[in-house]
Amino acid sequence: MRPSGRNPDEMRPIFIKTDVTRHAEGSCLIKCGDTHVICTASIEERVPPFLRNGGLGWVTAEYGMLPRATHSRMRRESAAGRQSGRTQEIQRLISRSLRMSIDRVVLGERQIIVDCDVIQADGGTRCAAITGGWVALRMAVTKLMQAGDIASDPITDHVAAVSCGIYAGQPVLDLDYPEDSEAGTDANFVMTGASQMIEVQASAEGVAFSRDRLETLTELAQKGVAELVAAQTAAVS
Repeated sequence: MRPSGRNPDEMRPIFIKTDVTRHAEGSCLIKCGDTHVICTASIEERVPPFLRNGGLGWVTAEYGMLPRATHSRMRRESAAGRQSGRTQEIQRLISRSLRMSIDRVVLGERQIIVDCDVIQADGGTRCAAITGGWVALRMAVTKLMQAGDIASDPITDHVAAVSCGIYAGQPVLDLDYPEDSEAGTDANFVMTGASQMIEVQASAEGVAFSRDRLETLTELAQKGVAELVAAQTAAVS
């Protein structure tokens, strides 16, 4: 039995509200159970120096957790003077994932920065950030099209992410914190709307897992991502 009482293949409730901030070109609040993340997308009419005059656009992301997003207050990373290795790793994952959804030639020589701020954490924050980050990106790109700044849609597909794991010996979908903290195997799957893999992060936390178990987790992830894509579609419609 899962602590939440969910079935092994059952997602937490998914809620996505768009236009939650006034100034960003794209924004949303995504809730995956008790994990809540605000995602904003900002358009800049320039690219990083290493891309100048190359005709390619760029998508990048930043990620952070508010001090009281967790059970006890965390020190702000800005107060510590540097980002943690975990934060940097998650930012790179979000950036890589979102770039896979866009044709950078069609986007043109501009940059979209997606900020993902966790306001409440209960497991799966990086997955929620990727899923919500795509919604914010989609909205920003739509505004570029409406303004006539780009001639065609550079978004090639949805991108969403979900966690899976082996908890109490059983493969389960969409781990919350009590499961994540005790899982024997923990995995994050980033996929397109067409169920193509972008990135898989899987590690044994207690006992090594078999190929069959990995395939079971992959099937669970495909089901979860399909539900997330449906929620994304409804949010941006």
